[in-house]
Parts: sequence; structure tokens; C-alpha cells
Amino acid sequence: MLIKEYRIVLPMTVEEYQVAQLWSVAEASKNETGGGEGIEVLENHPYQKGDECGQYTKKMYHLASRVPKFLEYLAPAGSLELQEEAWNAYPFCKTVITNPAYMKDGFEICIKSLYLPDMGDSENVHKISQEEWKATEVVRLDIANTPVKSSDYKPEFDPQLVKSEKAQRGPLSKHWIEQLRARKLIAESSGDPQDKPAYMCAYKLVSCNFKWFGLQNRVESLIQNIEHRIFLNFNRQVFCWMDKWYGLTMDDIRSIEDQTQKELNEMRAHGCIQGTKGVD
Repeated sequence: MLIKEYRIVLPMTVEEYQVAQLWSVAEASKNETGGGEGIEVLENHPYQKGDECGQYTKKMYHLASRVPKFLEYLAPAGSLELQEEAWNAYPFCKTVITNPAYMKDGFEICIKSLYLPDMGDSENVHKISQEEWKATEVVRLDIANTPVKSSDYKPEFDPQLVKSEKAQRGPLSKHWIEQLRARKLIAESSGDPQDKPAYMCAYKLVSCNFKWFGLQNRVESLIQNIEHRIFLNFNRQVFCWMDKWYGLTMDDIRSIEDQTQKELNEMRAHGCIQGTKGVD
């Protein structure tokens, strides 16, 4: 099993990110759906497990043209569909991705996300065993400076070019994280809460398990590369969409999600294939 922890520092608060993330997921889903492919929302409702409560979602990803070519040769037609279950008890969320129709227990991606009001300096926030933590690679993603694939680049999603007029944040410089850290220290030393900048870190622990003999290492590495790409592109979009989600409430978000579910069904049935292609 290959485990990596991705850390993404963002110039917003943990409370702001809850709205930002949900709005951006709804918007990004529409950009990835059409022509019989994309995202189908099966369930979206509150849940409670003991003391934990939050929002449960179940989605099906129809991915025929979006997977690496070598997997197409191994999997029969109609099997390239992934099921995603998510338990969002913000600021913690657990997401499990499987392929129940074909690979069953031979394939699983587990993503544990924790959103903290820090600068990405906390260790083992998911409290896994010391043995697992020693085997975990920490990957820091900088939304303004970590390189993106040329095919993914769009100026409107470049934090070095975009400024939020509503929040007065951005564009982000080459050294924006160091500058944010310095502003944080100055605010703490002054004791004036008005000087405190908005900051947080998304800690995303990704473990992937692929049990096909001879392909395990290649596929698990491929999955981690895909998650790296998704996390980087998505959080660049979250920042650049700030003027669209800034000021929305959770009631607004639930209404948007309901409308998006209807739109996705229509787009998947009648739209054209669009969005991110697979990685070879």
C-alpha cells in the first residue's frame, strides 16, 4: 500500500474553506460531465455515526475515456466506473473510492482530509501508527508555484494572476507562503486580532491499494500522481473562484447542490464529453 500526505496551504480560513470547497465541487462536477460520462450523484443527505455527524454523499464516476490506456485493455467494457462514498464531518472528511462492479475488494483509494488553522507544520494529524507514518511521504503543494501540466493550465485559474475583489486577496507572489507566515507572526506578537491574516492548511492523507499481481506498484503510483494533479488543480480553482463563493452560507450551498444534481443528470445524458482526460 502506497501512502502520501498532501499539504496545501491556502489564504483563507477553515470556515471559509467549508463553503469554498463545496461550491467548487459542485462547479467542477459540471465541468467534468457530459456525453454519457462524468459524475452521477446517487445520495446526498445528513448522517450520524455515534458522536460524529455530517453530510454523506454517494457518487458514481463514469470514466470510459478518462482512464489510462493500459487499464482499458485489462478491464471489460462497462467496468470503468468508480463509486465514491464520502462522510463529511467538517473539518474532517473521509472519502473511499472503489470499483464494486468489477474489481471489488481488489481496488480502494482512501482519502482522509483534515482542515486546520495552521501553516502546514503539524505532524501526523490523522494519528496513524508510527510504522505507517514513517512510510508516509509528505508532499507540499503550493497553489501558486507548484507546476501544473500544460494541458491543465488556464490563466483564469492561475493564482499568480487572479485577485479577489470581494476578499481583497491575491494575486499570489512567488513567496506568498513565506509572506503569509511573516504576517501571521507579526499579528501574534502585536496581539491585535484585526491584523491576523486568513490562513489554513488542508492535510490530505491518501492510501491506495491495488491487488493485481504485477501491476500493483505501477497503478498505485499512477493513482498518487492523479490525486496530486486533482488536489493542485482543484485548490487553484477554489482560490480563483473566490469572488463566486465568498459570502455564501451553508443554506446557499445545499440549494446549489440540489440544483447541480439535476443539471448533472441532464448533462450526462445529453451533453458532450468534456473535462480532465486520463493520465498514461
